[in-house]
Amino acid sequence: MGWKNVISFCPAPNFRNMFQLRPNEHMLECRHTIKSHGGQLMKNHKHDWLILILLVIIEVILNIIHPFYRFVGKDMMIDLKYPMKENTVPIWSVPLYAVLLPIAIFVLYYLRRKDIYDLHNSILGLLFAVLITAVLTDSIKDGVGRPRPDFFWRCFPDGREEYDNWGNVVCHGKDSDIREGHKSFPSGHTSWSFAGLGFLALYLSGKIKCFDRRGHVAKLCVLFLPILAACLVGVSRVDDYWHHWQDVFAGGLLVFPAPYDTEGWGPYAYFRAVEESRTSAQPSIVEDINNQQQQYRGNNVDSTFDAMESGIR
Repeated sequence: MGWKNVISFCPAPNFRNMFQLRPNEHMLECRHTIKSHGGQLMKNHKHDWLILILLVIIEVILNIIHPFYRFVGKDMMIDLKYPMKENTVPIWSVPLYAVLLPIAIFVLYYLRRKDIYDLHNSILGLLFAVLITAVLTDSIKDGVGRPRPDFFWRCFPDGREEYDNWGNVVCHGKDSDIREGHKSFPSGHTSWSFAGLGFLALYLSGKIKCFDRRGHVAKLCVLFLPILAACLVGVSRVDDYWHHWQDVFAGGLLVFPAPYDTEGWGPYAYFRAVEESRTSAQPSIVEDINNQQQQYRGNNVDSTFDAMESGIR
């Protein structure tokens, strides 16, 4: 009975509260915020931001110049008579979900963790991914000049066909419609969507630890939501008769390979987890190799390291 009274006066410690990470004043002072580290971080990456501005200028020029006007004969018009339709996904909405939506998620994460380095590098990586993809897409568009599926009605809005002596079309439609009609390959909507939303998917996979091998399928569902949205945008381009299916397929591939393993097809984190599992599954082999090396060296381990330090091989 005496021991019970002693124990009642000495309650068990609360280990949950003991090991719970609580931000103290020192930790709050060490947080990397926009006010404390933002200016210096921008200064250190000024060349990166200058390259981004250069990419924006190149992208504007690529949208101003005329594309290559490819030869389009009468026989080719058979596959180019689809009706002209409005965009299901307006062009003004593409930067909203491909750029501003990921940035909004980055900002929410920053408000929670106060890590300006994560915010800055995430925005910088996103803008590089989208702008490089955009420059590649529009460069190929202007160089190839493939007609869109609705090119017939862009070229002949009244339905009266006209061809020159060589059999090439003589369009009498609006100049803006004709110019836009030669920008089918590859799909810009699709490439922008996969660049922005694909980057967001990789960002989320790292933050929620999709490849931690704990079997949480819900994490993979969150990861695939941006990819699914990008796929649906590509499907809408075919349904609107603005692109052939090959254009959409090529636009989706322009952003790959991303931060992937050099010898694999998936994200680096996945292959790192696989490599760690293989290493842990063969401890006996590693131990045998270490034992054999130790036996071979014998008692001359110190002399071997001394020779290596002195440059003897």
